[in-house]
Amino acid sequence: MSIVYIIPLFGLIALLFTAIQSAWVSRQEAGNERMTEIAKHIAEGAMAFLKAEYKILTYFVIIAALLLGYMGYSHHNSDWTIALAFVIGAIFSATAGFIGMKIATKANVRTAHAARTSLAKALKVSFTGGSVMGMGVAGLAVLGLGGLFLILKSYFGAEANTAEMIKTIEVLTGFSLGAESIALFARVGGGIYTKAADVGADLVGKVEAGIPEDDPRNPATIADNVGDNVGDVAGMGADLFGSYVATVLATMVLGAETSSSNDNFGGLAPVLLPMFIAGIGIVLSIIGTFFVRIGENAGLNTSAVQRALNMGNWGSIILTAIVGYFAVNWILPETMTLRGHEFTRNGVFGAIIVGLVVGTLMSIITEYYTAMGKRPVQSIIRQSSTGHATNIIGGLAIGMESTLLPIIVLAAGIYGSFACAGLYGVAIAAAGMMATTAMQLAIDAFGPIADNAGGIAEMSELPKEVREKTDILDAVGNTTAATGKGFAIASAALTALALFAAYVGVVNSNHYRMDGINIYKADVLAGLFIGAMIPFIFSSLAIRAVGQAAMSMVEEVRRQFRTIPGIMEGTGKPEYDKCVAISTEASIKKMLLPGAIAITSPLIIGFVFGPEVLGGFLAGATVSGVLMGMFQNNAGGAWDNAKKSFEKGVEINGEVFYKKSDPHKASVTGDTVGDPFKDTSGPSMNILIKLMSIVSLVIAPTLAELHGNGAAMVKKERPVKVEQTAGVTTASTKATAMLR
Repeated sequence: MSIVYIIPLFGLIALLFTAIQSAWVSRQEAGNERMTEIAKHIAEGAMAFLKAEYKILTYFVIIAALLLGYMGYSHHNSDWTIALAFVIGAIFSATAGFIGMKIATKANVRTAHAARTSLAKALKVSFTGGSVMGMGVAGLAVLGLGGLFLILKSYFGAEANTAEMIKTIEVLTGFSLGAESIALFARVGGGIYTKAADVGADLVGKVEAGIPEDDPRNPATIADNVGDNVGDVAGMGADLFGSYVATVLATMVLGAETSSSNDNFGGLAPVLLPMFIAGIGIVLSIIGTFFVRIGENAGLNTSAVQRALNMGNWGSIILTAIVGYFAVNWILPETMTLRGHEFTRNGVFGAIIVGLVVGTLMSIITEYYTAMGKRPVQSIIRQSSTGHATNIIGGLAIGMESTLLPIIVLAAGIYGSFACAGLYGVAIAAAGMMATTAMQLAIDAFGPIADNAGGIAEMSELPKEVREKTDILDAVGNTTAATGKGFAIASAALTALALFAAYVGVVNSNHYRMDGINIYKADVLAGLFIGAMIPFIFSSLAIRAVGQAAMSMVEEVRRQFRTIPGIMEGTGKPEYDKCVAISTEASIKKMLLPGAIAITSPLIIGFVFGPEVLGGFLAGATVSGVLMGMFQNNAGGAWDNAKKSFEKGVEINGEVFYKKSDPHKASVTGDTVGDPFKDTSGPSMNILIKLMSIVSLVIAPTLAELHGNGAAMVKKERPVKVEQTAGVTTASTKATAMLR
C-alpha cells in the first residue's frame, strides 16, 4: 500500500481511540443529584454558546467560500475547489472544538466524583478526558489533510514538480485557511466569554463579598465554569487544530518545490514526510498516554501529578525522535535541493531533532516562569505583601523577563534547523515539534476539566478533601496550560517563517520576482511597522472586550447580591442564566472586530501596496506577535499561580499568609489582570500570525499578477543580480536565501 493511503489511516486510528476513551469516561459514575444538576447547567450553557458562535461563523464561512470560489475560478493557477477545501477545514476545526466541549462537560463531574476516591482516580478521569480531545484534534487534522491531498491529487492528476502539484498544494491552503479562521474566532470568542465571567466572579465574589471561588452563592460561578469549557477547551481545540494543519501544510508547500533524485515516491517524498510524521506522532502519543499514572498512595502533592504528565510528554517526544530517524531514512532520498540549497536526509532528521529540542526547552522555560515554588512566582508573592500595585509591577516584569530565554532558544532553533536542511529544515523542525500535539493537547485539556471539577465540588458542598485533590490537579493544570501556550507560540514562529518562505515562492512562480525583503525601501519599512502594530491593536481589542464584558458582569452580580433576598445566607437562589447570557452576548459581538482585522489587514496591504510590502508587514507582525504572546501568556500564568499559592499558605518575611489576607487580595487583583492576558489575547497571538501568513499565501498568485508590471518588478525569466547596498546583500546570496 502506498504511503499516500496510509496517512489518512493514522487519522482513523486516532478517532477510534477517541471513541474508546470517550466511552470509558461516559461509563464513570457522575456523582449525586446535586453534582449532576450543576454539571447539566454547565453543559447546557457551553452548548448554547457554541451554537450561537457557530451560527455567526456559518455566515462568515459561506461568504468567504463564495469569494474564494470566485478567485479560484478566475485565476488560472488556482481552482474553485479551494472554496470547498476552505469549508471542509472550517467544519473540521469546529468539530474539533465540539469534541473537546462534549467530553469536557462529561469528564468534569466524573473527575469531581473520582476525587472522592483518590487523587490517582481523579487524574485518570481528567487526563482521559483530555486525551479524547488531543487524539480527536490530531485525528481530524491528519484525516483531513491526508484525505484531501489524496482526493485533490487524483482530481488534478498531479505528479511531482508539475503545475498540477502546485495547484493541488495551493488548493490545500484553503483547508488551512478555514481551520485557522475558525480557530481565531473560537479562541477570541471563547477567551472573552471565560474571562468576562471569571473576572466578574472574582471581583465581586472573592474580593468584595469575601466568599470562596466557585461558591454557589455567586451568580457568575456557572458562567465561570462554562467559560472554562468554551475558552480553554473548545477554543484551544480549534486553536491547536489550526496550528497542526498550518505547520504540516507549510512544510508540504516547501516540499513541493524541493527537487530530488532517486525518490522512491515519485518525487513526492518531501511533501509526504510531514504528513507521515504527523500521523505516526498520533500513534506515539497514544502510547505516551499509558505513561501518565500515579500510585494510589501518591499523597496530596503536585509534584507526583506533574511528574506523571511529564512522563507521558517525554515518552512521546523520545519515541518521536527514534521513529523519526527510520521514517526519514525510509521516505527521503539521500540528497535534495530547494532554491539552490542542497541538503541531505540526515540534515532533515537533524532539523526534526532541533524542533523537538526547541519545543522541550520552551516548555521547560515556561514551566519555570509560571510554576509554583519557582523564583518568578515567589517574587510576585513577595511583592503582594506591599499591595496591589507592587503585585502588578512584579507580574509585568516577570512577563517581560520571560521573553529572553525563549527568544534565544527560538533564534537558535531557526539558525540550527536552517543549517541542517535550509528552509525545508525550518519547516520540518516545526512539524517535528508539532508531532506530539495529541499528547500536548491531552495534557493541556486536563487542566480545565480539573478546574471545572473543583467548581462542581465546591458548589455541591463535597468534603474539603475532595476540593484539595481537585485543586492539586488545577494547580498543575495552570502550569501545563502555560507550557502548552509557550509550545504553541514557538511552533507558530517556525511555521510563520516557513509560510513566509512559501509565500515568496508562490509570488516568484507567478511572473513577479521578489529577492528577499529590502527594508531600505520606504514602503516596505512602513509595512514592517504597520505589521508590528497589528498584535498590539488586536490585544487591545481583546483585552478591552474582556474589561467591558466584565463590567457588565460585575454590575449584574452586585445587583443580585443587593436585590435577591437570602442569597448570602444560602436560602435565595442566584439567577445564573443572567450571567451566562451576558458572557455569551459579549463574546459573540466582540470577537468579530479582532477577527476581521486579522483577515482583512493582509488583504488591504497586499492589494494596495503589493507583495513586497506585504512581506514586510508579515515580518513585523510575526516578530511582534511572538513577543506579545510570550509576554502575556507567562505573566498571566505566573499571576495565577501566585494567587493559588496562598491556598496552602505562603511565608513572606517570616510570616505565613493564607486566603483572605491582604497579600492574597493583592494576588487576586494580579490574577484578574492576568486572566485576559493568558486566556484571551496571549494565546490568540499564535493564530493571528499564522492566519495572516496563510491569507497572504492564498492571495499570492493574484497579487503577483496584479502587481506584475511595475518598475519594481522583473520577469521571472530574468537572471537574478547580486547588489550590495551599504554592505548588505539584497539578492540571492545565502543570507537572503533564508528570507526566501
